Amino acid sequence: MPRTRHAKSTKKRHKKVLELAKGYRGAKSKQYKAAHEQVLHSLSYAYRDRKAKKRDFRQLWIARINAGARLNGLSYSRLVNGLKLAEIEVDRKILADMAIHDPEAFAELATLAKEKLTV
Repeated sequence: MPRTRHAKSTKKRHKKVLELAKGYRGAKSKQYKAAHEQVLHSLSYAYRDRKAKKRDFRQLWIARINAGARLNGLSYSRLVNGLKLAEIEVDRKILADMAIHDPEAFAELATLAKEKLTV
């Protein structure tokens, strides 16, 4: 029985890894061993950072809402609590956008929240 060889499958696997490593600097885009190690790291970073991105944006939105709320005489937590009591369901992304691009509408929401907090 003839000896089996794996040149075809090995070349295919190496080519796939080197394709993923395009754009990396130096040996990491040319040599299979260095490229494979970097691709494994890069894929794990990408997975991790897709989760971190969501946290980072939420943190940014909260900071923007807090800044807008402070301009209207409220803290972030009191604004969010007032909106909840007023049964106004607006997510943080939209609130942050309003705080920056439409301060008049944000001020109206803040006054509604203030009214519900005092009642």
